[in-house]
Amino acid sequence: MAEQDRGQLRIYLGAAAGAGKTFAMLGEGHRRIERGADVVVAFVETHGRPQTAKLLDGLEIIPRARIPYRGTTFEEMDLDAVLARKPEIALVDEFAHTNVPGSRHAKRWEDVEELLAAGIEVISTVNIQHLESLNDVVEKITGVPQRETVPDAMVRAADQVELVDMTPEALRRRMAHGNIYPPEKIDAALTNYFRTGNLTALRELALLWLADKVDEGLQRYRAQHGIHGTWEARERVVVALTGGPEGEQLIRRGARIAARSAGGDLLAVHVTRSDGLTGADPAALADQRRLIESLGGTYHQVTITFNNATGGPASFRLGASRPEAPPEGRPRRAISRGAGAAGPAPFAWPIASARRHNWARPSGNRRRGPIFHGIVPGSCCTACANAA
Repeated sequence: MAEQDRGQLRIYLGAAAGAGKTFAMLGEGHRRIERGADVVVAFVETHGRPQTAKLLDGLEIIPRARIPYRGTTFEEMDLDAVLARKPEIALVDEFAHTNVPGSRHAKRWEDVEELLAAGIEVISTVNIQHLESLNDVVEKITGVPQRETVPDAMVRAADQVELVDMTPEALRRRMAHGNIYPPEKIDAALTNYFRTGNLTALRELALLWLADKVDEGLQRYRAQHGIHGTWEARERVVVALTGGPEGEQLIRRGARIAARSAGGDLLAVHVTRSDGLTGADPAALADQRRLIESLGGTYHQVTITFNNATGGPASFRLGASRPEAPPEGRPRRAISRGAGAAGPAPFAWPIASARRHNWARPSGNRRRGPIFHGIVPGSCCTACANAA
């Protein structure tokens, strides 16, 4: 299907439940109908809120699919019914929702992707705590793990993301008035998840994330219109992985830093030994690789080959890399291209010393990308020259 035939995605982003995302989505549905658009409710969850439920009046609602699972029947969006109806616009609540087993897709955002591919415009909702890169941060703030997440890239790819903002004090008042949860849950919510500090932190996360999204749009506009000016070089954030349990937290933190650096690149690097003595957990590394790729990053593996005669490192090898002639007086280096990149096969070169050091880029070197240098004392940086 041609790009112009693909439906557009609009997402209402909120800092917490009850901020008014579904209310805003339904209100937009009514406005579109008034302008003559063909709008249906593909799936909306009112959570028993009377004001939200009232907005369903006058909207065409697609009946939900009933899916049996472990002796209980669950209701999900009937994707086939929406596709058969083929409206101009479908309202689909809770973008990060996990579908019950037996559904065609595991996640609702995958259902939305199919609707968009069919040329149907989708308006949806999501809370900031459901973004994959913020999963661990939100748990530290609130103490509540978020089991339903959506890759940040899926939300960033939306044509429009609109923040439904509300101050913590106003949201707590809405909670106290019974407009979010039933009366028996209000006190517990106000003293736990809906504490002022929690809501303030979640609101800040939402504002920062949306600011990054706005910056992406500005950068795209400048590129499309050939606007050139003085901008800082885009940051590259590299996360070193050992295969340990701390890897997921480091990846998510790196993703947040990269996202706040005007769309910086996120890279993960794992160093292996040719003799296999790395101590890394292959299953953990595989999970971390999937996480880094779901967050829009790339995974790189560096293999060190050991010299049988000396027992020390003799060379290292990068997956999907290319050699480049070094500057005068500098060692050879490789610029990693990421898995599947075009170019020559991986290569290796000798390492004269196993000394660890930090590389200082020479003055005037504006080349971008992760750079790995042969460790040759006295020839690659001041620290090595002093130690030689």
